[in-house]
Amino acid sequence: MKKNNFIGIFLSIFLILINTNKLAAEIIILSSCENEKDGFLRNEYILDLEKSLMTRNYVYNEKTFKKYRVTDLSIKKENTLTKFIYKKDNKILTDKIGYPQFYTQLLFEIDNPIIMIKTVINNEEAVSSMSKCKKIQRFEKES
Repeated sequence: MKKNNFIGIFLSIFLILINTNKLAAEIIILSSCENEKDGFLRNEYILDLEKSLMTRNYVYNEKTFKKYRVTDLSIKKENTLTKFIYKKDNKILTDKIGYPQFYTQLLFEIDNPIIMIKTVINNEEAVSSMSKCKKIQRFEKES
């Protein structure tokens, strides 16, 4: 009887680990994302859950970009930004930017084309829409 319980528990844990690895090998690409607030018209977000990285590629419109100032020269030159991400429930969050009393994060929901920004000030949380994407693609890495 004890041997059967051990085999059942072992198989359960093994199946859970296999399913977790499938999620970790997933890549989600959100493309044709529009954000009129910062002048960038076409954003692409690549969420690599295996590497825990978000890569943001963007192209800006010269006319609207002149209204805004971008101070990070590497962003201007490369048009790419990379951040660490982690998965929590059905959401994917970027690493926190700021101090413990005040920080912001990008928030993605699985299969939702709307990208949110989460702002926390003295433990008071606010979430607002930042960008809407026209296309979502999901890929699983094959080994």
